[in-house]
Amino acid sequence: MARDISTVGVVGLGTMGAGIAEVLARSGLDVVTVELDETAVARGRGHLEHSTERALSGGKLDEAGREALLGRIRYSTSLSDLSDVDLVVEAIPESLAAKADVFAQLDKITRPEVVFASNTSSLSITEIGVHTARPGKVVGMHFFNPAPVQKLVEIVKTVVTEPEVVTDTVAFAERLGKVPVVIGDRAGFIANALLFGYLNHAVRMYEQRYATREDLDAAMRFGCGYPMGPLALLDLIGLDTANEILDTMYHQSRNRLHAPAPLLKQMITAGLLGRKTGRGFYTYDAPDSPNVVADTAVTSTVDGVAPRPVAKVGVVGTGTMATGIAEVFAKRGLDVVLRARSLEKAQASVAKVKKSLDKAVVKGKLSEEDAALALARITPVTDFDALADVDLVVEAVAEELSVKQAVFAALDEVVRPGAVLATTTSSLPVIECAAATSRPSDVVGLHFFNPAPVMKLVEVVSTIATAPDVVATASAVCQAVGKHAVHCGDRAGFIVNALLFPYLNDAVKMLEAHYAGADDIDTAMKVGCGLPMGPFELLDVVGLDVSLAIQRTLYNEFREEGFAPAPLLEHLVTAGRLGRKTGKGFKDY
Repeated sequence: MARDISTVGVVGLGTMGAGIAEVLARSGLDVVTVELDETAVARGRGHLEHSTERALSGGKLDEAGREALLGRIRYSTSLSDLSDVDLVVEAIPESLAAKADVFAQLDKITRPEVVFASNTSSLSITEIGVHTARPGKVVGMHFFNPAPVQKLVEIVKTVVTEPEVVTDTVAFAERLGKVPVVIGDRAGFIANALLFGYLNHAVRMYEQRYATREDLDAAMRFGCGYPMGPLALLDLIGLDTANEILDTMYHQSRNRLHAPAPLLKQMITAGLLGRKTGRGFYTYDAPDSPNVVADTAVTSTVDGVAPRPVAKVGVVGTGTMATGIAEVFAKRGLDVVLRARSLEKAQASVAKVKKSLDKAVVKGKLSEEDAALALARITPVTDFDALADVDLVVEAVAEELSVKQAVFAALDEVVRPGAVLATTTSSLPVIECAAATSRPSDVVGLHFFNPAPVMKLVEVVSTIATAPDVVATASAVCQAVGKHAVHCGDRAGFIVNALLFPYLNDAVKMLEAHYAGADDIDTAMKVGCGLPMGPFELLDVVGLDVSLAIQRTLYNEFREEGFAPAPLLEHLVTAGRLGRKTGKGFKDY
């Protein structure tokens, strides 16, 4: 029989505690809140009044509703006032000793059947629960900030949590209008465990000057559809908070990828905590402001370098990527020479471009005249000699180094001196392609994202040999065709794949450990972090074989233990479960 919960205690009235109290009162529950002293109570009451005032002005509450909501909340400075509550949510700062002390006191005050829920985002629920005589009735109930807005609640069960307590807590979260996911007791739970490894990796990239902060953030927004880039998100969370969560995760996992990047500690020591102090990775116009202002950090790698002129472009290949790139250039007024291995393949590629252009016309994104002009700009050829006078060649053949090297060797013989040679590789070393030519300074990576006509991002990859004006040319071409260029060095995964695939791999390891189900993990990342797709949905779309190949490339380059492909991913690929393309992957289609 489900518990009858009508009065809930909330311990701690900081931003999270006040938000949770508001959620509870909004659901018609009576709430008893407890803070350390009258000053803290006044501050907590201020949080609630400010938040409900915003809801009132935003039309989400009326005046009567606001008064009724605030009237259901009582304030106290004594835990003994929680003696009659039906459930307690603890939301004090992240200190194991402090939380354990609160729970030990509550254990003596409340009825034996009362459930204790901790809102901790990273501490062990097991370690908190053992300080009570009722560890079976202790759960994690991790709300996300701001609690009145965010839908996700992670319900954390320990090895001794009673099954009916989990069931009742899930039902209670649903009653609050939240989306609960049930997980085991591990540092970071689902969302933080997957999110903070990715954020830490981004800090390391920035620390190593591999890419600028703007390019790292733009890459994940334009390449993955993330609502915020990793460094901007860290500024929002607070660098001190992120460091604490990572440190807790590292002490449990001993995974080097969770060890906070040294730069985080240096910035915290310097008082650069993010938005709350007005400066973190970015500078803001005031503490707690979201408005970024200019500062002295380096933001561009090509300023002041003149690009080479580009009017005619060669594209080598006939796959989806090659035809997409040809379409992008042709639509923007550039003449395109599309080279294929046979006339049939070349004609089929032009037909694919025509089909895509026709679709754009039907959708009203392109006029019939512009579509016809774009198609007329594409010349299909079978001979490399036809590329002799182009200003830029983009190679988009199969993702095999020997195949690409053969193409670059052929281009080196026929393409005029001074032309830029680019590869669209997503994971292979650009310098290996450059080494197949007598002009490595003219070679650059231009990694378009699929589908090229739609995706805004292009990663411009410089090798140690790439000339500055070649980088400037690549950047100028991206701008000319309406793409957002980000710059990085020549190492496995570039920016997007290097940040994305270890996160996806971590999700597979989480599933493999029976820590949480695939649907719950997907829900946590979509609802809790605002990502467009959960990790397993995305892996099935990308293809498990493609994902495994990229993960192996990352592991072989960095030799980082945490990058080793999850055995479950290897097994699914071996079994032929490759995702949507085979009808079975992590999910069945």
